[in-house]
Amino acid sequence: MIEESKKGTLIVISGPSGSGKGSIINGLLARDDKSRWLSISTTSRPIRANDIPGKTYNFVSKEEFEQKIKEGYFLEYTNYVGNYYGTPKEYISDKLKNGIDVILEIEIEGASNIKKLIPEALFIFIMPPSLKIMVERLKKRGTDSPEKILERFRRAYQEINDVTKYNYVVVNDDLDKAIDKVEAILKAEKCRVDRIEEVYLDTKEEEIHELLLDNKEFENKDIEV
Repeated sequence: MIEESKKGTLIVISGPSGSGKGSIINGLLARDDKSRWLSISTTSRPIRANDIPGKTYNFVSKEEFEQKIKEGYFLEYTNYVGNYYGTPKEYISDKLKNGIDVILEIEIEGASNIKKLIPEALFIFIMPPSLKIMVERLKKRGTDSPEKILERFRRAYQEINDVTKYNYVVVNDDLDKAIDKVEAILKAEKCRVDRIEEVYLDTKEEEIHELLLDNKEFENKDIEV
């Protein structure tokens, strides 16, 4: 039979601001927080009203972030719309070795850096139904100035052109359905042939099959199962 790899999957989820990627990730964790773990990114951006330090992000000053870069603290980092974002190395390897899927919510540039380091990771791009709806979501969030929203819009327009660098794309027009789609992707990935660690024999039929392939003879008693 087949023995699957017990190692966890590194899951990279990206998408423009307002695509709802954070809500999708929260939905995935709500369904299964035992075999999935969200790596909390570190950022130098200001804390928003709905942020929970240590849960949405680990917040540091620009100077602290740059010091951590020098110390080699990050697996990857990038500067997005004037603020630093980075993925701490801590805990990721241990989680994967123990069969825990690790989710990274990172920007496209950071995802590209991860792809160079860990090409076998799973890359999922979350797309808003339209740029118009994306802008409406950003305005409703009420955390950005009109100038910042315009900057995010321009950045999103560029990012969407990079969708082909990902393994999968999910349009978030309905949150529950989008979570279902990502869930299905994760389940399908567990069935990939390259996750097979060993094929072994555990039934008489399989042993006979191997004998036939090797042109070896067997007696009638061999086929009693």
